[in-house]
Amino acid sequence: MSTAAISFRRAARHNLLATIGVVLVLVLVIFALFAPWIAPQDPAHIDLPTRLSRPSSAHWCGTDELGRDILSRLIYGSRISMLVGSCVVAVSLAVGLIVGSLAGYYGGRFDRFVNIVVMNAFLSFPGILLAIAFVAFRGPGIFNLVLALSLGGWVGYARLVRAQVLAAREREFVEAARALGASDLRVIVRHILPNIIQPVIVQAAIGMAGAILAEATMSFLGLGVPPPTASWGAMLNDGRAHLFDSPHLVIFPALAVMLAVLSFNFIGDGLRDFLDPRSRIEVGL
Repeated sequence: MSTAAISFRRAARHNLLATIGVVLVLVLVIFALFAPWIAPQDPAHIDLPTRLSRPSSAHWCGTDELGRDILSRLIYGSRISMLVGSCVVAVSLAVGLIVGSLAGYYGGRFDRFVNIVVMNAFLSFPGILLAIAFVAFRGPGIFNLVLALSLGGWVGYARLVRAQVLAAREREFVEAARALGASDLRVIVRHILPNIIQPVIVQAAIGMAGAILAEATMSFLGLGVPPPTASWGAMLNDGRAHLFDSPHLVIFPALAVMLAVLSFNFIGDGLRDFLDPRSRIEVGL
């Protein structure tokens, strides 16, 4: 077995919360990929005689106000959360890497303009308000939702990458690459980015949790995917009118959001410890 695999197994045994997070994420991914085969019923099937049924052997998580199976809607809802979260992180990370790398590498007026004007302009408004305004203008839908959440999400990655590039561009290996005639693009892509990617990966894992929570918030406000598509946030909005007479309508979607957010936060903390050499030495990895 390779040294990396042995080290990863030791890290998994040492950090139980990160291991639990990986297991929960794998379950969510399986639900998202194989929802049509795992879900016991059609999530859009309406059965009014069984509306607001409590959890039972026929409906493990009960039914909602239209008689739809909550467990099936939870399984299909994982598709929306994982898809939107992954796309938001991917778009935000790509934009942040490009802008942060250019600003940190070239510095000067371009860096001051990006850091002081552009980034601060986006940070002066709460990201969720920007997303709400964008979706309200463009209309609901997965594509518009991803763009709306990415509109302010890239700034955090750009600031992190910029700070890392500023520290790495003066290192000896970068100076050696320049002395050998490497172009700026090659220096950034082949020499700088591989050496600063570790904190970016940790930030992306934690950002995935924030993206899932933001998607649930937008869907709760009615600005996510349109019905009858199952979404955890929309299920919370539909169930709040029956919070006291049928609390299972709120409890199960809330648990799904909580577990998804916690799992990615656990993974982010575990990756930070695993990728940090000082932490690995302290725990004997």
